[in-house]
Amino acid sequence: MGSGDAVTPIVQIRGLEKSYGPNAVLRGVDLDAHANEVLTLFGPNGAGKTTLLRILASLTRPDAGTVLIDGHDVTRASESVRQFTGAALHSPMLYGHLTARENLLFHARMFRVPSRDERVAEVAATMQIDGRLDDLARELSNGLQRRVSLARALLHQPRLLLLDEPEAGLDDTALQLLDSVIGEYRRDGRAVVMTTHSLERGLELGDRVGIISSGRITHSGVSSAVDPEALNAVFPKSRAAKNKEVGS
Repeated sequence: MGSGDAVTPIVQIRGLEKSYGPNAVLRGVDLDAHANEVLTLFGPNGAGKTTLLRILASLTRPDAGTVLIDGHDVTRASESVRQFTGAALHSPMLYGHLTARENLLFHARMFRVPSRDERVAEVAATMQIDGRLDDLARELSNGLQRRVSLARALLHQPRLLLLDEPEAGLDDTALQLLDSVIGEYRRDGRAVVMTTHSLERGLELGDRVGIISSGRITHSGVSSAVDPEALNAVFPKSRAAKNKEVGS
């Protein structure tokens, strides 16, 4: 079913498996994300969080299982999935020899965004990078590159927004902008799936949480039912890793 069905989750994952050589990264993951919802994923490094987001973004192919986004299979209809999925993943993935504006315009052309110049100006203003649009991407600080990456994810107004540790490298002003964007997505009937090492932010922003450990979902439920202290005891390094660029 597509976006016209208010009951069907935007994201439906069943029996998802992914291995790299002999190393099993995801082991039978079942998970849903609904409209008007922020789903926060917690887990230690190496638990499979980034791999899961890359599969949702149709950047990595699963080995087994079913992944539907707005009713479309990510392996059989990856082009359609990308049209209504925006992703700001661990690496900004910008073309360093292009300016921030050129990166955004290139993405806008790929996604057939109407009124490209105006839309680029809108997302640049949202992330407060409008004064740096003509700087080469490789000359921008890590935090500014992250802002450009977030602006790019918003360009085509996707129904699903994927954020992999989005707070990494962002200052307080940028974090406030990010929180505003996430809140807007929730209100507009879209969905956000995000990973984070910050327990406080993850529980504050998320409507539901999922805990991934050793490639499996060990807990899934509403955020209000999660005890932050108990969660911190399971992942004691989460606070220290809050704003570090770490692989997962």
